[in-house]
Amino acid sequence: MTGPVLVTGAAGRVGTVLREGLPERGWAVRSLDVVGIGEPRPGEETVVADVTDPAAMRSATAGAAAVVHLAGISGESTWPAVLHANVDGTRTVLETARRAGVRRVVLASSNHATGYTGRPASGPLREDDGLARPDTHYGVSKVAMEALGSLYADRYGLDVVCLRIGTAAPEPPTPRALATWLSPRDTVALVDAALRAPSPGFRVVWGVSANTRGWWDLTAARSLGYEPQDDAEVYAGALVAAHGEPDPADPVHARVGGEFTLPEYDAEEVPS
Repeated sequence: MTGPVLVTGAAGRVGTVLREGLPERGWAVRSLDVVGIGEPRPGEETVVADVTDPAAMRSATAGAAAVVHLAGISGESTWPAVLHANVDGTRTVLETARRAGVRRVVLASSNHATGYTGRPASGPLREDDGLARPDTHYGVSKVAMEALGSLYADRYGLDVVCLRIGTAAPEPPTPRALATWLSPRDTVALVDAALRAPSPGFRVVWGVSANTRGWWDLTAARSLGYEPQDDAEVYAGALVAAHGEPDPADPVHARVGGEFTLPEYDAEEVPS
C-alpha cells in the first residue's frame, strides 16, 4: 500500500497511541479529528473534520492507503447522538473510502457489541460465540459498525477488519480489566497486523492483550499476524489488594460487558 493511513478520532486515547506507534512501524499517518490535534509529528498530516461530513471525508480520504476508523462517541449516550456519530459516521467513512479507491478499512468495534454475553465458565470465547448481545446504545452502534463493514466487504470487495477492543488503557484500571486489557504496545501491534494481513476480506477479531485471565480466544487475531506481548497479570496483585478478587456472581464480572450492563447505564438517564 502506498500513501498515508488515515486515522480518524486521532485525538482520542487509542488514536494518540497510534499516532506515535504506527510511524515506528513504517506507516505514514494522516490524523483526523473533529478537534484540533496539536502540533503535527514529523511526517504526519493533520486534518480537522467531522466523519459525518461527506465532503470533508472525501477530501481527507483522497490518496490514503487505508483507513483506521476510531472516531465517534466512546461511551453510552442518547440514541440520536450515538446514531449520528457512530452509525452515520461509520457509513460515511466506508462510503468515502470505497469511492476514493481505498481497499483496506480497520474499524474500532468493541466488546460491548456482545456485552450481555455471559463470561465463559471454561475456555475462551471465540468470535462465533460472541453473537450480537449489545449492552447499550453504544454497543448497538458497534453491532451496526460490524454489519456495515460486512456489507462493504461483500458488496464492494473492501478488506474490512473489525477489532472488538477490550479495555484500551496504559494499564488495567479495574479487576475486570485483568481479563479485558489491551496495552498500548499491543494496540499498535494489532492495528499494524490488521493493516498488513494479506487479503483478509471481512474479519471480526478480539482486541485484547495476552492476559492470563482473558475471556477471549485470540486465534483469529493471531491469524492476521498479531502477536501480543503484554499480560495484565503483572498488575493483578495491586488491583486485587485494592478491590478484592473478582466475584463471578457480580454482574460486572459475570457478563463480558461489565459495568455497561448495569442499570445506571440506561441511556434515558444519560444527559443529552
